[in-house]
Amino acid sequence: MVFIRTADMKSKHSSLRHIFTDKTWLTPSNMLTLLRVALAPVIVWLLYYAHWQSAFVVFIVAALTDMLDGQLARYFNEQTHLGTLLDPLADKIFLLSSFLALSFFHVPFFHIPGWLLAILIGREIAMLCGSLFLIRQDQVAMVKPLLWGKISTCVQIIFISWLFICYFAGWHPYVLHQVGLMLVAACAVMSLGQYALKVIRLYS
Repeated sequence: MVFIRTADMKSKHSSLRHIFTDKTWLTPSNMLTLLRVALAPVIVWLLYYAHWQSAFVVFIVAALTDMLDGQLARYFNEQTHLGTLLDPLADKIFLLSSFLALSFFHVPFFHIPGWLLAILIGREIAMLCGSLFLIRQDQVAMVKPLLWGKISTCVQIIFISWLFICYFAGWHPYVLHQVGLMLVAACAVMSLGQYALKVIRLYS
């Protein structure tokens, strides 16, 4: 996320207040974002009952909504402040629930270690606390995704999709699995570092 001092944007409100200036919240892009949130528990339910193929299809549909919602908002020129805040929140719900569900299964190749969950959850808690602090300080005027945040989201989606494909194909590339886990963790840490750097620069 990118934070801009409200002192530098005197005519602007904070992101939360500006939500109520949106002409409408019922835009195609916002509907796709909300669909992604709604599909998260569906994925968890399908994985719980070992409906692997259906879970994979729903996961891909949810991932596609992440790709399309921003494109639709720009195409129809209907970018909203609500959508700007909802989009990263939907990503967190969608991906964290998928990782948590996969971590509880007894399929060895689907194993998601506790240390990776700790990194992903810790990252989200840290970023949430930082965002809440800035909002309380009325310092948030505009929120945009940062590069490493986009990369981290993309890597997580690719990694989970790869796990499904390996499971369907009966592949068990242990070394690649470990490399994938490390890559997901590294991108998560980098995105948190970039976020922290932006916050520090905000107050420097």
